[in-house]
Amino acid sequence: MNGPEVPATRKPGKPMRPAIATVCSLNALLGTILEDYAAGHCSAVDLWLGHAESFLETSSPDALRERFARHGIAPVAASFQGGLLTSQGEARREHWQLFERRLPLLATLGIPVLVLAGDAHGPLGPQDLSRLSMSLLEAAKRAADHGIRLALEFDARAAFPNNLQTAVAVVEDVGHPSLGICLDWFHYTVGPSKPLDLWLLSAANLFHVQLSDLADTPREMASDADRILPGEGSSPPDDLVRRLTEIGYEGAVAVELMNPQLWRVPPRQFGEIATTALRRLLGQAEA
Repeated sequence: MNGPEVPATRKPGKPMRPAIATVCSLNALLGTILEDYAAGHCSAVDLWLGHAESFLETSSPDALRERFARHGIAPVAASFQGGLLTSQGEARREHWQLFERRLPLLATLGIPVLVLAGDAHGPLGPQDLSRLSMSLLEAAKRAADHGIRLALEFDARAAFPNNLQTAVAVVEDVGHPSLGICLDWFHYTVGPSKPLDLWLLSAANLFHVQLSDLADTPREMASDADRILPGEGSSPPDDLVRRLTEIGYEGAVAVELMNPQLWRVPPRQFGEIATTALRRLLGQAEA
């Protein structure tokens, strides 16, 4: 990619969908999370697959679907599937088998987007990069068979891709309509992505957004434990929100915090605080 071309913008139709990732309450049971988030006026979640699989140890997919409906919460995305890109041998077989088991579950639950971890850690050679591209294409085809779109999340700590520009180029090179981008603001902020890269986003290639802010710590030293509510730290996602508005993004924007300190906050309290903060950021605060 020789340099970003500015995609055409359009006026938004329906508004972005505010959501909370259930991983924000990692230590709570999924049933409790859904009940308490609903009490805090959250109507959509990014479902942590560990939560779902724990729930399904004693219940059926239909029971989980009914639980979402009972609380008026839509599962707008699921996070995350790892290990598909450059793994080999037995580990690769296990990751792909898990992926195959998850796809019909997501279809049953009506979850339209699965976040795919960009977990290709180095060093990587030409054969690894070829395997990565082929894996993305195959994964997108299998997901499409179940009516699911894959959102590739670049990881600032990975060898490839570790920034938005490269992630967009990889998705364009694969060229499958069921493969797009998940933009995690944390990885955008702490990695080598640049402000100009936001112009590469379009309503066509952006499938999911995960938001957090960064506590007062050097970006080079930041970890997931430094994620805080968007708008409360040193890296507010205002530029991203403006870009989402410009391209008419109509997908979900989820607060995603993997902060052990915040895991101790009761889900009901967290759900209300996070929903309020996110709606304010998106210009959807209730009068």
